[in-house]
Amino acid sequence: MLANILIALVALLHLYFLVLEMFLWDKPFGMKTFNNTPEKAETTKVLAANQGLYNGFLAAGLLWGLNLGPQGTHIQVFFLACVVVAGLFGALTVNRKIFFVQALPALLALAAIWLR
Repeated sequence: MLANILIALVALLHLYFLVLEMFLWDKPFGMKTFNNTPEKAETTKVLAANQGLYNGFLAAGLLWGLNLGPQGTHIQVFFLACVVVAGLFGALTVNRKIFFVQALPALLALAAIWLR
């Protein structure tokens, strides 16, 4: 059950990222979250929306794996691994905080799967 809770948490985080990047990027909350100016937010809005869409795909894959139950374990592991890679890349190229917000929850979910 712990693994499923952690997987659901990671999926919800990525749905949150989708909303931030696709719909709130150039709004006050989104600009504050990403430390953007209105000008920078406007020029990067399309790129952020694309990034948000990918976060939505990650969430969808995780929810799909959860929906399949035990038969979805391989799908869960694949999408969690994708999240870890994205989180590590973001931590190395953008901000170390991304590791803790994105990669670490996915690593914890993977650990919980392996301890089932």
